[in-house]
Amino acid sequence: MGESLTDTESRTETTVPAPGGRRVAEPRRAAGAPERREPIETQQDGRPGPAEGHEAVMLLERARAEVDPVLRAAVGSLPGPMRRIALYHLGWEREDGTPAEGGSGKAIRPALVLTAAAALGGPEARAGAVRAAAAVELVHNFTLLHDDVMDRDATRRHRPTAWTVFGDADAILAGDALQALALRLLVEDPHPASPAAAARLADCVVELCAGQHADTALERRGPGEVTLDEVLAMAEAKTGALLGSACAIGGLYAGAGDADVAALDAFGREAGLAFQLIDDVIGIWGDPSRTGKPVGADLAARKKSLPIVAACASGTPAAAELAELYARPHDKEDLDHIALTVERAGGRDWAQGQAADRMARAMQQLARAVPDPEAAGGLLALAEFVTRRSS
Repeated sequence: MGESLTDTESRTETTVPAPGGRRVAEPRRAAGAPERREPIETQQDGRPGPAEGHEAVMLLERARAEVDPVLRAAVGSLPGPMRRIALYHLGWEREDGTPAEGGSGKAIRPALVLTAAAALGGPEARAGAVRAAAAVELVHNFTLLHDDVMDRDATRRHRPTAWTVFGDADAILAGDALQALALRLLVEDPHPASPAAAARLADCVVELCAGQHADTALERRGPGEVTLDEVLAMAEAKTGALLGSACAIGGLYAGAGDADVAALDAFGREAGLAFQLIDDVIGIWGDPSRTGKPVGADLAARKKSLPIVAACASGTPAAAELAELYARPHDKEDLDHIALTVERAGGRDWAQGQAADRMARAMQQLARAVPDPEAAGGLLALAEFVTRRSS
């Protein structure tokens, strides 16, 4: 949505102001890339909403249907206490262990694995990459369990986070178990690409940890002491790395060459940065009824998110006011004023403009890896899905 990310209507399109104040409805399209699709709706549980004919919806639903049996089998192999926490986190059980119908997320990362494999290797390559797609989803959920503890986030997917229900230690251990399951899935996979995929995913986990460490370190510094280059590098490691790995692993399972795998990784990373930029906007201005988090949650936690750092680096009077506001204690009543100050200092426009630029770069990388627009269409639809959202 162009006007506001707090709109509660069913559509979730975000129009993004480009640098210099020019407002564009969508990022630039790389030469030869497929045209953009319509915006996708999402439901409150995070799953894509009913939007018949939308390619992203079909890809996400298909990926979830293919990957969930592998995930359930893997989680079912865990010892009882770890299994209970994982099933709760994934939305398949309630706190008391009874079955739940909540969604376990949008399945964006496994969909990227499977769609990249299909783009370069066809249906057979897609079918062979299901275990790898499940492994990527397990790593993603490992990071969520740990992030929720470190960030003290109390809600995820519209219900209490695992650490608030089971405690910090148990949530961390469940996350560790999911990471181990991911690597086991790849080690036991007879596909010839599995060793390379396992090595890439392990490298990705190291990068994710480095990104989280950087994020934690940045939180101990004042907003005016953090540079945009630092926070962009941190965001790439925390968010872009796993999306890039998902795309690259799909390419590996399709038998793609090094150049195509590298381009797919770059495509995912750029789309991941666009996703993080929009996510940071939502973290300040998002509608709690759609995000599942309290209003202004990122501001209340004094996160050095991308719009905050951009606002503080703007050199405007509003930037000085924001630094002062962030340096002192504030109540919930102050959050609206802080959000307005970030906007006045240009943080929101900068983040949305950067998201448009990153999507343009992503399209260029995708055209290198998959020059056939029809074959690239699924990956394009998924990239647009993650950046045209309000929750």
